[in-house]
Amino acid sequence: MRFLRLSFAVCATALAVAGCPKPSAPTDDAGVTAAGESETAAADAGPGPASFTLQYALPDAGLEVIPVVGEEEGRPLIDSTSTLELRSTLVLRNYRIRLFDEAERAMVSDDSAEESPNGLLYRISLPTPLKTGHKYTLVIDAQTGTSMTDSQGREVPDMRIPFQVSGEKEKPPPPAKKKQRRR
Repeated sequence: MRFLRLSFAVCATALAVAGCPKPSAPTDDAGVTAAGESETAAADAGPGPASFTLQYALPDAGLEVIPVVGEEEGRPLIDSTSTLELRSTLVLRNYRIRLFDEAERAMVSDDSAEESPNGLLYRISLPTPLKTGHKYTLVIDAQTGTSMTDSQGREVPDMRIPFQVSGEKEKPPPPAKKKQRRR
């Protein structure tokens, strides 16, 4: 026990005498970001908060970006599709992603998620294409509890991404007439 106390005292004294090294002067090759901090400081801070990109599959197998806007700004128009892809710059924890129709009903879909160091790729495959003229909203929120987090442990706010399929609104078929039975 006495040896441990002595070792601790020697280490503490050595650290006090040695002190902290003086910071070196910045070199010309250390870049500065728009915010005025050095690139190394920005790199040490890690990646920024998670950001999202929503895309839909075009008929020619390409992908088109759906602008992420608030519902008060209007809904972007897209072509009818049966595949949506959501990309996140960071991996998410405790999340759920759902697509709602204009009556706020969750759409039936076959979803898959791929996590990588570059973030999250979440694919939504619908059994039938989205209906022309109809409004939809992609919702990203917490699976359980009140919040989801990114891979850095930061809280990520819930998101709603509204959009509308271009074209005339499809009218529902008239209800089938019931045949009267003869008595």
